[in-house]
Amino acid sequence: MAGSKMPDPKVSGRKSFPYWHVDAFASRRFAGNQAAVVVVEEWPDDAIMVAMAEENKFAETAFLLRDQTGAADWELRWFTPMMEIRLCGHATLASGHALLDRDGGERITFRTRRAGILEVSRSGAGYDLALPAIPTQRSEWAEAVALLGAQPAEIWLNPDRYGVYLFDSVEEVMALAPDMRGLEALGDDQFICTARGTDTDVVSRVFVPGGGVDEDSFTGSAHAVLTPFWAAKLGRDSFTAFQASQRGGHATCTLKGDRAILGGSCVTVLEGRFYSDG
Repeated sequence: MAGSKMPDPKVSGRKSFPYWHVDAFASRRFAGNQAAVVVVEEWPDDAIMVAMAEENKFAETAFLLRDQTGAADWELRWFTPMMEIRLCGHATLASGHALLDRDGGERITFRTRRAGILEVSRSGAGYDLALPAIPTQRSEWAEAVALLGAQPAEIWLNPDRYGVYLFDSVEEVMALAPDMRGLEALGDDQFICTARGTDTDVVSRVFVPGGGVDEDSFTGSAHAVLTPFWAAKLGRDSFTAFQASQRGGHATCTLKGDRAILGGSCVTVLEGRFYSDG
């Protein structure tokens, strides 16, 4: 991509990487979900990437490497402070924002290991993020319900550890006070608690304690689940969504074939370099 610069391999004996701190799915700083974006020349050891993510203390750190296969512009991997994860929407949006802002252009593609090719494109003052639409099936999980502390009207699960817990009101969702350590013991599931909204069509809260994030600020992958779920419930392909975390995050959600198109804005908080001895 024109104008791009590769990271300096060494600075004073340390590796040095271009770095951005971005608030994703937010129109102002200190809202939405924080993500770190790091560009590398080659993949560091996984343990180094986990350590860098732990240093950032964000829900996710995105690592980007120029794609050599021709399938996409960049390779993309995501790490929490504990582990590599299979899909992260907000850090993908943050990555697209950082690189499109730096290099120009209208769209950018990412090749991922477990989620296929993802795309971020400019849309008005923000961006559209295309993720795989993740289906769920009606199910039950009594142990999880007991730990959430309230009985949902419906439970819908996906075998990749995504779960939708549908409540009758926003008030029920907002009142949830889950047993986080109990949920953590169940594994790295997403517990997506949702209801019809008032100011927006849909409201949610998302708990992922088994992945190192007790309550996420805004979860793109959860909205890739909520998009087909609520499209069917509402009887239309597009709706507005608010994730009611302490920071809060907004998106538009559109079901387009097998893609969930999430519309949102990003704000850069910090740009610089990340140094590592590994």
